[in-house]
Amino acid sequence: MEKSFAVAALSALAQETRLEVFRLLVEQGPDGLPAGVIGERLKLPAPTLSFHLNQLRHAGLIGSRRESRSIIYAANFNAMTALVGYLTENCCRGQPERCLPMVNPAACVPVKRNGKHARA
Repeated sequence: MEKSFAVAALSALAQETRLEVFRLLVEQGPDGLPAGVIGERLKLPAPTLSFHLNQLRHAGLIGSRRESRSIIYAANFNAMTALVGYLTENCCRGQPERCLPMVNPAACVPVKRNGKHARA
């Protein structure tokens, strides 16, 4: 992965609404969701949603396909995996087995942030 992709992806995710959209699409899996459903679930007006979807698509984090009259958006899991790999490829000074619990999503434990529980 090129550094420029990582910067673009991280920049896109460094905005609250786009992060919410991306997490929702990751949760939905490869089938994705129609734009209207995304907007309803996140209570976003169509123009706002369209702007954020375009930013995520431009960063390569999501893709879209047309089904009948709907546009379905889905997370690009290859891009997400590549980004996580880029961020962790040199972890633990070349001994990734030492960091495995830190990069294994199943090993993540809730942590408190601002008095609320959040995923690490």
